[in-house]
Amino acid sequence: MTFVARHIAEMPRSGIRKFFDIVNEIDGAISLGVGEPDFETPWAIKERGIYTLENKRTVYTSNAGLIELRREISKYLENRIGVKYDPGSEILVTVGASEGIDVALRAVIEPGDEVLIVEPSFVSYRPCVTMAGGVPVSVETKAENDFRLTPEDILKKLTPRTKALVLPYPNNPTGAIMEKSDLAAIEKVLKYRDIVVISDEIYSELTYGDISHTSISSFESMREKTVVLNGFSKSYAMTGWRLGYAAGPREIIDAMTKIHQYIIMCAPTVSQYAGIEALQSCDDAVMKMRREYDARRRVMRKGFLDMGLSCFDAKGAFYLFPCIKSTGLSSDEFAEKLLYEEKVAVVPGTAFGECGEGFIRCSYAYSIKEIKAALERIERFVRKLKNTDKP
Repeated sequence: MTFVARHIAEMPRSGIRKFFDIVNEIDGAISLGVGEPDFETPWAIKERGIYTLENKRTVYTSNAGLIELRREISKYLENRIGVKYDPGSEILVTVGASEGIDVALRAVIEPGDEVLIVEPSFVSYRPCVTMAGGVPVSVETKAENDFRLTPEDILKKLTPRTKALVLPYPNNPTGAIMEKSDLAAIEKVLKYRDIVVISDEIYSELTYGDISHTSISSFESMREKTVVLNGFSKSYAMTGWRLGYAAGPREIIDAMTKIHQYIIMCAPTVSQYAGIEALQSCDDAVMKMRREYDARRRVMRKGFLDMGLSCFDAKGAFYLFPCIKSTGLSSDEFAEKLLYEEKVAVVPGTAFGECGEGFIRCSYAYSIKEIKAALERIERFVRKLKNTDKP
């Protein structure tokens, strides 16, 4: 007899954590596997946190979060994506964007509802749908389309039971983005359908080139059926502060807040005050980090192309998704052999959905020095594989 619920027992562990745990046991290993900024949290943010502690602001806040923080989030969203949200009723402060994913899905899903999940994508979506009683439905994107979601992709998967769409752009693991014209095409499909969009925009500040981030909630027809998820972890290098937020229509945010109040109570108080400081004074720090990420992105992509691995020109987040099909190895085989033979950790593409087979995820949230050293080892590994194939 087992006391563990079947759907939890059958749930696979994160493919990301598997390789992260192994690399910690290997001396001299270089990891390109973890999606965590290597920058320090900007000093102004840390100072605000220290000040908060010194002034004993360590009690619970309201369930939805400090109203001062929600006002700053409202201003930020209006400036960045052109959508105004009422800080009193349409914004919820969460424990990272990860909690936002969970409570958003639980707030809208009835048992048996189908949820379209754009893949390859972050490892949490599918398990969260399952835990909410829904049925995850994979919507595969392809390298030849720069991993963008198309109207045709959605239409192939729609059924009368479709309740929601998880839209994760800029994308983890591919680094893909959706431009305004891409979203306009999606909007035409969703406009007259009762489908909730969970738009995970945690990497919205990390887009490169001349293209700025666009949210699907900025389309008039989508504002009232889109939940925007974002946070401070990636753009402000605040992963351990565990601070995120959700913005959306009053009815859904109210339902999310009810779940949040029972399981969490409120996001960390110190982190909330630090978040106010981040939004008020740290735009320059974000811009500096974005420029550095862009430089790393270009170095890493050139390295993969030079060693003969195709790699599409990702314009968002801090990941590249090179294709390793030419090596003859599966994603898991490639990642495992690379780790043990050359001491470089990457994440197999299959960790992000079956359609990730033939790819690996490499994070460039590491120094140029580490990236170049890792690329040298990967090139040596690829060269050995090609020489082995020769008669």
